[in-house]
Amino acid sequence: MLDSLVTSKTRIKLLLKFFAHQNSGYLRSLAKEFDESTNSVRVELNRLTDAGLLLSEEEGKTKIYRANDKHPFFSEITAMVSKFLGLDDLMERIVKRMGEVQKAYIIGDYAKGIDSGTIQMLLIGNNLDREYLDFIRLKTFEKVNRKVEVDILDADPGDIQGILIFGK
Repeated sequence: MLDSLVTSKTRIKLLLKFFAHQNSGYLRSLAKEFDESTNSVRVELNRLTDAGLLLSEEEGKTKIYRANDKHPFFSEITAMVSKFLGLDDLMERIVKRMGEVQKAYIIGDYAKGIDSGTIQMLLIGNNLDREYLDFIRLKTFEKVNRKVEVDILDADPGDIQGILIFGK
């Protein structure tokens, strides 16, 4: 859906990077990460900045970009990107059906804004339905074309590096 609305592959990568995950980045690192020329990334960064969707700030000699969470369309773009990735429906289903989930995190590459093809989740809770977990792994791959790895902890260790998607 997103790729039919936005014709630039580089722009799609930038939207995914900045709106699926609250990341920041600079030109050369983004070009290297996306395996794109710095010029094509620069053009799209400028377009998104001119549209007000991205903010840029100087950090020494480096210009750092991040999503503008004050933009009127921020939540709509975030929702569209999330639906494009299939994560919103996936997370909602897993959390509702697993049992007594206290917290759910996206960790690993996706939490860093990298689409590696594998979604890593961490669920925290007691008496979670592990049989359903095995079933949902297969269904998820069919739906979002990404492998899903889920780890379960009984208690929150308090130092999890990731995106909290459920719980407080």
